[in-house]
Parts: sequence; C-alpha cells; structure tokens
Amino acid sequence: MDKSNTTKGKIVIVSGPSGVGKSTICREVARRTENVYPSVSVTTRPPGKGEKQGKNYWFVSKEDFQQRAGKGEFLEHAQVFGHLYGTPKDKVEQALNQGRTVILEIDVQGAKQVKMVHPDAVMIFILPPSARVLAERLGRRGRDSRCAAEKRLGGASDEIAAAWQYYQHLVINENLEQAIKEVMQIIHKGSIEEK
Repeated sequence: MDKSNTTKGKIVIVSGPSGVGKSTICREVARRTENVYPSVSVTTRPPGKGEKQGKNYWFVSKEDFQQRAGKGEFLEHAQVFGHLYGTPKDKVEQALNQGRTVILEIDVQGAKQVKMVHPDAVMIFILPPSARVLAERLGRRGRDSRCAAEKRLGGASDEIAAAWQYYQHLVINENLEQAIKEVMQIIHKGSIEEK
C-alpha cells in the first residue's frame, strides 16, 4: 500500500529532563517503526562528542537561528540552558502531508507551542525512576560541566511538574527496553506499523 496517499500524519512530542534517555528512546522507536520521521532540531549549542550535523541536530550560529525565527521558519523555538533550539516547520509539514508520524524530541516550552498549533499532537513525557538515577545518568553522559549538570538537574523538577499538567502519557525509563515498548504502544494506536 502506498503510504504517501494516505491521510495526514500525526505529531508525537517526546519530552523529559536532560539525561533521562529520550534521545535513545526516540532513535529506537524510529528504527523499529515504519513511516516515522524523527525531526532534527536546529540549535545554537556546539556539537557534543560524536554528534553529526543534520543527524543529531542542525548546528547554526545565533545570528542564523534568529534570522530563521524572524522569518517564521520554526514550528516552535525556545531558549534552553543558554542555547536556542527550534523545529524546522517545512520538514515537519512535508512529513505530515506524506502521512508520516513525526516524532519531535523537544522541551516543555516547545511542546506547549506545538500543541497550540497541532492540538491533536500526542504528548509523551519520559520520567527517570528517581532523581538519584537521573543525576547518575547525567554524570555518565559526560557532556556537561558539573555546574551545567547541576543546572539541568534543577530544571528537571520544573519540567516534571509541567509534565503532570500538560502531557497525556508519562513513561518511566527504569528499563530502557520496556520504556521503548511503552512509547511504541502509545504511538501505534493503529496508525503506524512496526518494521
């Protein structure tokens, strides 16, 4: 069956505090599922170890980002921990028009913006099993300085509080495989097929 002629796709928003494992979950869900478009965000932060342009993020200058924002090229954008992040509107609309499920891995601020434009978006928040586990994961990740990691942990409680208010689905990432399966079950609800 030709999926390009099917109904419009849907948006799935996946959020969670830094270090909770949302990137790994989104990557695995996209790998295991047919007809999914994992959106790649634009950011002003420098690339982390092993990150690739156009695969993990589109890395741009602050000036370039602000020009794009001024032209209305983002579906959502926000400043998070001193860096700008945005979702390219054109690529999301193209995938939706092809009947694909678009996975947006974005923060709570961005999720609220998208929900206003796409009220039918499915919102999933990934929770850590505990604050201690989240701190350990952030430390193992090795991307942030101690000060930055503490800042991210401090922001986590605000994000988790917002999750209870704005998100339809909460998934605890205690066991990665189980969390991936739960997210896939939420997304599937009859609209996409497993590979």
